[in-house]
Amino acid sequence: MKDHPYRTHVCNELSKEHVGISARVSGWVHRKRDHGGLLFIDLRDHYGVTQIVITPESDFHEEATALRPETVVTFAGEVVLRSDETINANLESGEIELSAKAMTILGPAEPLPMSVADEREYPEATRLTYRMLDLRRQRLHHNIIMRSRIIASIRHRMTDMGFNEIHTPILASSSPEGARDYLVPSRVHPGKFYALPQAPQQFKQLLMIS
Repeated sequence: MKDHPYRTHVCNELSKEHVGISARVSGWVHRKRDHGGLLFIDLRDHYGVTQIVITPESDFHEEATALRPETVVTFAGEVVLRSDETINANLESGEIELSAKAMTILGPAEPLPMSVADEREYPEATRLTYRMLDLRRQRLHHNIIMRSRIIASIRHRMTDMGFNEIHTPILASSSPEGARDYLVPSRVHPGKFYALPQAPQQFKQLLMIS
């Protein structure tokens, strides 16, 4: 992808073909593991996860050890090949890791009211209150992307068959159909109101005869 200040690659893009190059990735701290001073951080972005390795000799090792989950960080370093026993087949970037040479904290995180890294169940009130965290969790993130791809596929197939997608107005005059209207006051015409259409029937009929 095009280079910019935050990244040279997204987190699922690096592979063994990139071993030896310098790279820069940005994302959220997903998980963190300390193996006797050798620090491993799973860095997550919208696209996937890349493992970051920080040695005890690094100038920022102590600062990295204190990182909280969901802190937004940029790491720069060298792409190195994992040993055979540490390859993670569940990750697209599971054959490599980034040996970090520099770290920039873009957005420190406070202690979280709910975890993003696991799929434990939380009360609905908690999930709705902290919806921005709930939507980062793997299952919901996957569902949103899948829904987008399904709708895009349907649109492409319908377009290929000669259909046109039409968007009917969302504000109209009130209609005496018996059901209650949801009214929206007009800013341009004081004392006047628009209504949210109960159905696009009239607009579709106008299109059919036009």
